Amino acid sequence: EYADTEIEAELTECGAIFKKLSESDLIEAIASALADEKAVGWMQGRMEFGPRALGGRSILGDARSTSMQKVMNLKIKFRESFRPFAPSILEDHVSDYFDMRRNEDTPYMLLVADVHPDKLLEHDSKASQGLDKLNTVRSVIPAVTHVDNSARVQTVTAERHGFYHKLLAAFHAQTGSPVLINTSFNVRGEPIVGSPEDAYRCFMATNMDALVIGHQLLLKPEQPNATEIPRDVYLEKFTLD
Repeated sequence: EYADTEIEAELTECGAIFKKLSESDLIEAIASALADEKAVGWMQGRMEFGPRALGGRSILGDARSTSMQKVMNLKIKFRESFRPFAPSILEDHVSDYFDMRRNEDTPYMLLVADVHPDKLLEHDSKASQGLDKLNTVRSVIPAVTHVDNSARVQTVTAERHGFYHKLLAAFHAQTGSPVLINTSFNVRGEPIVGSPEDAYRCFMATNMDALVIGHQLLLKPEQPNATEIPRDVYLEKFTLD
């Protein structure tokens, strides 16, 4: 875990442009950015231990977006467009969106559940094949709905997740949706970021729109030499999985 003074020192050393916000202002700003379909790097508290990013070292997006899955795969993670993403959801809303009991606990993003029938949308299941299936809008949260209408769910509570829960609650208040995309803060071929310097380097080497580390907010257009990163340039560094 990094104190704000340590974060500021590392970001300054990197030449980053950032501003420190109060907790409430930061939460509202990021919730608004996510609602505007921005991809956000999120580094808070201690790093997760285990197979999933759980809101400590995550890249976040709006699960309602019909384009966010492809954008995050191709322009941020630099991997194949079909790769699925998992949802984080406020625990007290889990049974509204997934075929799970009310307040059922799955905090480590290891349980797969079907999207609730009430959240599915009508579509012709025979109209497309192969990768074209990915473009079918199957539910009100298409960015985290797999082709078989399932999702690997993470439930979020105030007691366990603190600051991340506040962000989800603010996003819910702004949009009516208690669900966000939550994927690990790294790109293909690299480990999850561990330090503010790692996070800034990953932020600048991809097409993320914003970065939050502690109480520091960084916006891509404000950074020195910020340009869109061509996918081919990044893929030269790593072979396909």
